Amino acid sequence: MQFPIISIIVFTPLVAAVIMLMMSKEAKTEVRVLALAAAVFDLILSGWLYFQVYANPTTAYQFIEKVAWLPILGISYHVGVDGISAPMVLLTGIVMFTGVLISWGVDDRPREFFAFLFLLAGGVFGVFVSLDLFMLFFFYEIAVFPMYLLIAIWGWKVTREYAAMKLTLYLFIGSVFALVGALAMYYANYQMHGVLTFDMLELEKAGFSSAFQYIWFMPVFMGFAVLGGIFPFHNWSPDGHVAAPTAVSMFHAGVLMKLGAFAALRVGIMLLPEGAKQWGWLIFGFAMVNVVYGAFIAMIQTDMKYVIGFSSVSHMGLVSLGFATLNREGMIGASLQMFSHGVMTALFFAAVGMVYDRAHTRQIPELGGMSKPLPWVAVAFIIGSLVSMGMPGFSGFVAEFPIFMGVWQVSSIAAIVASISIVITAAYVLLVVRKAFFGDMPEHLEGHITPIRPLDKVALVTLCLLMITLGTLPGVMVPMVSQGVENVLRILGGA
Repeated sequence: MQFPIISIIVFTPLVAAVIMLMMSKEAKTEVRVLALAAAVFDLILSGWLYFQVYANPTTAYQFIEKVAWLPILGISYHVGVDGISAPMVLLTGIVMFTGVLISWGVDDRPREFFAFLFLLAGGVFGVFVSLDLFMLFFFYEIAVFPMYLLIAIWGWKVTREYAAMKLTLYLFIGSVFALVGALAMYYANYQMHGVLTFDMLELEKAGFSSAFQYIWFMPVFMGFAVLGGIFPFHNWSPDGHVAAPTAVSMFHAGVLMKLGAFAALRVGIMLLPEGAKQWGWLIFGFAMVNVVYGAFIAMIQTDMKYVIGFSSVSHMGLVSLGFATLNREGMIGASLQMFSHGVMTALFFAAVGMVYDRAHTRQIPELGGMSKPLPWVAVAFIIGSLVSMGMPGFSGFVAEFPIFMGVWQVSSIAAIVASISIVITAAYVLLVVRKAFFGDMPEHLEGHITPIRPLDKVALVTLCLLMITLGTLPGVMVPMVSQGVENVLRILGGA
């Protein structure tokens, strides 16, 4: 029997969360140590899984586990990874590990904080590996629910209740639309083939009619894409980023927004390929607005978290844009962008969190000279900025260049318009770097900025090295991702 590595990766954070909740309130250090141990264990396993898939490139799913759960309803515990999902599993492991390091100083009920954070992580892992539509929704809701508690309890006091409720309502309403579409597929397959199944590999072969796909593609794709921050359902995202505590912002931007884009690809495009072809132009248009509008709005923000929040809307627009091209280059770029953007935003929010914890403000005009007391943070933020603007030699360039190649094949005018975002992004990230980290430090901050902890340095270095490695050695991911994309193209071509 094959070693159930995927199940162990998925259930490690969930089991750790339960154990934490059973521990004493006073055992704060023990909770932190358990969280770190579980995060390191999952990171090692997700890294091993990634390199196994990398060493055996194929368009098929690997490490498949399937157990009948409710056979009478066609529900099974069915998981596996391919060239697109394996990098997402690794990304979740990385964000989980660095999120624990960054949150080491959380002193307000750390037991519940880390338990909810790990519940969120388990749900995220589950979505990325699910090959059963019911299980995908099951894990999807597990991933969304803890966000409300994490923001409402530990978030920024000024807006946390508003932001938590706004985020939760947007995401649950979106998932209801997607769920109705999933049930429509389930029953349509039963009417055609007489078999009740949520198995996504079976539903890929169902052969839904063009009329059915035309009706249901948009509810399914957009229902999931709400979590990916697609226009016009994006404005929950910056508010959620700003109100969330640092590690939750890292999870929110780093992996949660990827859940939306990933599920939109897996369920929308791969199960309803004809619908994707018919509605691709509209998704393309929405994503174009994301890319350009998000960049312009980011440029006028004065709160560092709002800058990164709207920057995420812009960069996630590139992911939707790449998928909407329905061509090889665009989809490879979008898949790489999900990983690159996940690491980049985790780094950005970690750096901003470190500045805020010491300066007690995120307002850019109230900061300055932070590079002197916080050189590690300044260097990390600059590296993140270079990734954000797509500088060659960093992961952002490796991801964005194929997207623009794919967009050019669809429309050269669209590619030129979307490229405006590159210039605007360069402008606002460089402005933030100059105003926050250089120049003169305000008098009231002089002598009050304490150095960051060694664990913070480990988190920053880990995230920076990943972006530099992918930027200089794209071969560590591109061949694997291209194999996953080939499977999507096969489905689109055979629709």
